[in-house]
Amino acid sequence: MESQSEKDMPEVNYSEIYKPEGNVRVIKKDGTLEEFNVQKVLDAVGKSAYRALTQFSEKEREYICSKVVERINETGNDKIPISMMHNIVESVLEEVKPIVAKSYRDYRNYKQDFVRMMDEVYRRSQSIMYVGDKENSNTDSALVSTKRSLIFNQFNKELYQKFFMTTEELQACRDGYIYIHDMSARRDTMNCCLFDVEHVLKGGFEMGNIWYNEPKTLDVAFDVIGDIVLSAASQQYGGFTVPSVELILEPYAEKSYEKYRKKYIGLGIDEKKAEEVAVSDVQRDFEQGFQGWEYKFNTVASSRGDYPFITVTAGTGTGRFAKMATITLLNVRKGGEGKKECKKPVLFPKIVFLYDENLHGPGGELEDVFEAGIQCSAKTMYPDWLSLTGEGYIASMYKKYGKIISPMGCRAFLSPWYERGGMHPADDKDEPVFVGRFNVGAVSLHLPMILAKSRQESRDFYEVLDYYLNLIRQLHIRTYAYLGEMRASTNPLAYCEGGFYGGHLKLNEKIKPLLKSATASFGITALNELQELYNGKSLAEDGQFALEVLEYINKKINEFKEEDGNLYAIYGTPAENLCGLQVKQFRRKYGIVENVSDREYVSNSFHCHVTEEITPIEKQDKEYRFWELSNGGKIQYVRYPIDYNTGAVRTLVHRAMDMGLYEGINLSLAYCDDCGHQELSMDVCPVCGSKNLTKIDRMNGYLSYSRVHGDTRLNEAKMAEIKDRVSM
Repeated sequence: MESQSEKDMPEVNYSEIYKPEGNVRVIKKDGTLEEFNVQKVLDAVGKSAYRALTQFSEKEREYICSKVVERINETGNDKIPISMMHNIVESVLEEVKPIVAKSYRDYRNYKQDFVRMMDEVYRRSQSIMYVGDKENSNTDSALVSTKRSLIFNQFNKELYQKFFMTTEELQACRDGYIYIHDMSARRDTMNCCLFDVEHVLKGGFEMGNIWYNEPKTLDVAFDVIGDIVLSAASQQYGGFTVPSVELILEPYAEKSYEKYRKKYIGLGIDEKKAEEVAVSDVQRDFEQGFQGWEYKFNTVASSRGDYPFITVTAGTGTGRFAKMATITLLNVRKGGEGKKECKKPVLFPKIVFLYDENLHGPGGELEDVFEAGIQCSAKTMYPDWLSLTGEGYIASMYKKYGKIISPMGCRAFLSPWYERGGMHPADDKDEPVFVGRFNVGAVSLHLPMILAKSRQESRDFYEVLDYYLNLIRQLHIRTYAYLGEMRASTNPLAYCEGGFYGGHLKLNEKIKPLLKSATASFGITALNELQELYNGKSLAEDGQFALEVLEYINKKINEFKEEDGNLYAIYGTPAENLCGLQVKQFRRKYGIVENVSDREYVSNSFHCHVTEEITPIEKQDKEYRFWELSNGGKIQYVRYPIDYNTGAVRTLVHRAMDMGLYEGINLSLAYCDDCGHQELSMDVCPVCGSKNLTKIDRMNGYLSYSRVHGDTRLNEAKMAEIKDRVSM
């Protein structure tokens, strides 16, 4: 740390010249004793001077040494606590060079802060080790690997707060006016994505210093894609989507078909029969491949300690093997996994059905594929349904350009980025690109608290809202800049092998060029509680103020986009742990307010309150008002108060698709792990009396275990919300 000029000075053994009276020892922080040596003081103050861009003269060094020793002698102690030693040194530096005294003091405070950080990490680690963690339902905190990851995440979160966030941002977060999602991961990587698996596969690729040739058969393709997904998903946080999976698998199915057909013809089987058996073999490969994915994605935790949130979208492929792929995917999910008598559906991959009225509607070419999806949804809640030909933004991109905007995980969607024009099309022939792009993170507003603050301080609500919108804006700007300095080697499949749009960088190159098409999200949640606080009415009863607020946020975010050149988006936040945290934050500042903070949770996103006595159709209509104002992330879901009634599911899905919604079906599934009995929402098996149940509920935009062998992976607030559900 010494400057070159300091190194050139003649060496002086100050420890021999300046000694205190007697054998003085310093009491270190850990309680051990160390003999006082004035040279260590000079080393420390020299580093502080270097940080302050200055240095000491020989005369100043001598003065520091003599004064420090003099003040030690004045204490009359032969044991000096390290804190007292710091005070002595700091007081001497104030006499010599105040700027260095400040540098010394700041570094000392930093070390004290670091001790506090480590204390917090230790406290949290003890809780994780012996109690567990239910902040993320995709993690099993009983596992050693998950505990390690959670402890590291706590440390990373502390570092993010200390070195990335400003005082204003820290205060806003601690008070609860904003919430920075995934602080434990934002220092390392990017958020959810539409990973271009097809691009990585074509022609072969390198992973882990091993070259993978492009698969020549379907079964190998399944294995390789599984490896790609687990490897790449481990290098990020949030949702990892493989879009149009049936179209990715289709060419490898064709290759397997030709291989099987030639084999059977070579064995003397006539051509027609050979083709028939070859198709049957491809069908078997699809079944085994999708089953293999279900085992792999639900049992092999990533290096992050969780089960990666993997989504596959499908439904538009019209070729025979694309169609076979989609139907088989759905049938495998519907059949479940487990012991023969105790099969139940898995959670991953999440399945999203891409609905095209022209293909899937009555009499359409893929009407049977649609029907397979309905049968699967009625049994397992997946697939969720995305309208490509209804109304609104997502459908407009498909109808105009033929481009599908698949959700990244449970609900995040990308804003358009055009191949030549960027944020805006260069001309009528410019086309948007979505596959291969990603998000850089979300920061959510706590709107009820912002309204309460404006009232308490007698300030205009929108003035206070602007302040927090700008805080989030500055966080996003710095996040783009910070991530841009990272190297492609941090995620080679994404940045070097084509998994991301433009991802053909060299390992040592910065990823900044790839960030221009990445989105950053402004999250909104608790709109129902905002409306309740405003005039005592729910979204189901009114909603006009909440609508005006969301329209205002859209207007501001569009202004930010144009001014900053960043793809900002508005995100209907899926509050998992946040639904309980926001209540605690509100109560701490503003107390308990009826229908705002008197329950253990707040409402998710722009959804009606779960206790509302409204029909599925009414819920669709009420939430549709906010649909096109949350294009960075949204999902609509309703509770189906029916027992596997496929007719009702079919009718409501058709209605949602006509409206242009991204629709989720909510049934609340329960399975007895002892006898295999299943029904909707049981707590004790009526057949064998067992309480050893697996229960699956819709968490927000995704499914989660609300009960596994008598325990839950969900937090108390979310379990309270599930208990209260009527319309969701």
